[in-house]
Amino acid sequence: MDSNKKLHKDNFLYTALKGLIVGASMLVPGVSGGSMAMILGIYGKLVRAVSSFFKDILGNVLFLGTFVLGAGIGMILFASPLGKLTENYNMIMMYFFMGAVAGGIPLIYKSSKVKKITAKEIFYIFIGALITLLINFIPEGIFDFGGGLTLASLGMLALGGIVIAVALILPGISVSYMLLVLGMYTETMNAIKSLYFPYLIPLALGVLLGVVLTTRILETTMNRYPEKTYLIILGFIIGSVVMVFPGLPAGMELLICPIMFLLGFIIIKKISSFQA
Repeated sequence: MDSNKKLHKDNFLYTALKGLIVGASMLVPGVSGGSMAMILGIYGKLVRAVSSFFKDILGNVLFLGTFVLGAGIGMILFASPLGKLTENYNMIMMYFFMGAVAGGIPLIYKSSKVKKITAKEIFYIFIGALITLLINFIPEGIFDFGGGLTLASLGMLALGGIVIAVALILPGISVSYMLLVLGMYTETMNAIKSLYFPYLIPLALGVLLGVVLTTRILETTMNRYPEKTYLIILGFIIGSVVMVFPGLPAGMELLICPIMFLLGFIIIKKISSFQA
């Protein structure tokens, strides 16, 4: 009995820890929170908990509440330091994040249950990577959210939240990059730092609606076409690595960047082995 209680407690701790990492990762432009959730081995459970919420309301509330609490803490704690580190040490931080993504790729490949790589499997991976890379060609500032908060702007914030939810759910598509595309990155970061709820609440409501719609579709494809779905998701993640690649380091960074890549790889490889 005591062993079961300890296991239950550990599961919640691991869920909160993974939520914290996912929340922090979403603040870095080019890094996907969905990818990080997939890498940490909690993605499928999140999709099922949202899509099939009413099948086990109490269990899903506890699980999602723990994850969201961890993610919220991660965003609040790391919004400022991550922003400064990425701004001042962009090359080093990007290599760390690339290592973190690489650390989870074996787990995602295992989830696909592919026994042999053929041209068909490579094709699905290519499609996923191509979709991610095409996002790079969306014009920045496609929506302008400047000005004060009016009824119209609150509606646009909710609409923006629905669009952001797609990036939140699909691995490899960066929420932070999508915020940049929508012209919302700076305002959202400032709102998170200052806990400006008049901005955050309509945005969160839009995200919530988008998440519900997207997860239902995704759960269906994961159940009916698991191999194809996971291979495309693997392509999403490989494409996201290409998107955040900052170029080759020089000088002292030539020594530091490989170490940071390896550090990111080891940390995520270790955390992804924990069962949520």
